[in-house]
Amino acid sequence: MKQKNKPGRRNFFRLVAAGSLGATMMSPLLINKAQSQEKTTDEKPATNIADAKKHPRNKQSMPGKYPGKVAQVSHPNCVVENEPVESVAYDMISSGMLSLTGAATLKEAWLQFVSPDEVIGLKLNPVAGKPLSTSHAVTKSIIKQLEEAGIPKENLILWDRREMQLHEVGYTNENYPGIKIRGTEQQDAEGGFYDKDGVLYGEKMIDKEWYYRADCEEEYDAYTIPYMVNSGKHSYFTKICTQEVDKIINVPILKNAGSSITLCMKNLAYGSITNTGRLHKKLWSDTSAEVCAFPPLRDKVVLNIVDGLKGCFDGGPGANPQFICNYNTILIGSDPVAVDRIGYEIIIKKRMDEGVQEEESPNGRTFLEMAQELELGVADLDKIELKRVDLG
Repeated sequence: MKQKNKPGRRNFFRLVAAGSLGATMMSPLLINKAQSQEKTTDEKPATNIADAKKHPRNKQSMPGKYPGKVAQVSHPNCVVENEPVESVAYDMISSGMLSLTGAATLKEAWLQFVSPDEVIGLKLNPVAGKPLSTSHAVTKSIIKQLEEAGIPKENLILWDRREMQLHEVGYTNENYPGIKIRGTEQQDAEGGFYDKDGVLYGEKMIDKEWYYRADCEEEYDAYTIPYMVNSGKHSYFTKICTQEVDKIINVPILKNAGSSITLCMKNLAYGSITNTGRLHKKLWSDTSAEVCAFPPLRDKVVLNIVDGLKGCFDGGPGANPQFICNYNTILIGSDPVAVDRIGYEIIIKKRMDEGVQEEESPNGRTFLEMAQELELGVADLDKIELKRVDLG
């Protein structure tokens, strides 16, 4: 029987408001509740993390070329009249790349991570809409520097889990000519999610050879399933990761998720697999860490560039205007765990300064500690080398 249901934009935003799309849309209350449940129960669902460990690492596997090293570049005028400034973002990223690598030239710095014959995917984050998505200033600066390093724009893919969200915030072929814009979950020109045979476009985008299995499941209604792709106990990796790109540059935003954060690890994990709605109650931290341990992410993510020009300290990972702020900073590192730990310190300090919380949550760094145990990076602050650069 063919599926005729087409949720469209109105129903999409109804789902967003209702929190039906998973942790990327969850309220801080639900996220804090999920983290609390992680702590208070020993009955966590089993996962297939052992499968990830069976695959041998390679020389570029996480934490990459510079384990435990983070470059932080700040500029007081990187946001003007609430808009990130591309020329300033370009200078900030340039300084960060040189500081991280110690290279003599910017081209040499970039070619430590990518080469002209590779397809490079930039993992963006558009889930909070226009107010707080990966900024065009940062994205265009990265693209320009990659092209200057000899990477043809035809080898670049801008991607996220939901292609329609990328389009909504301006990541379109009109704004980025010659560059592919890709998402796992897709809509056609009429706003539908199913092809003429009743098959979800998203189902055509998943690789069933690669999956994160967790012993928990949830059934989704007809409006939600296009945003989850499948139900059951398997979360499948997108073909964008497994088949379309050779390397991934992760470009998340400096945002909170309740009393924790949603930066590198979360942007990768929840943005690369399907069926995530079931994973939040008991496996929020596990998912953020364990999914990144699978080869499609572990062996392909070579660089993390956190867009901290604008960010938020509460209400994340959505965009609540009263909590959006200018952090005026960019974080760069090959080690996503170390980058997340520095970002965590920035956000928690801001939350305390603003009176949102009085002390660190006992579960705020759980996923970072898990990731460190999986040898994905350095979570111990005392072992992280932070290179600060102040411009302007």
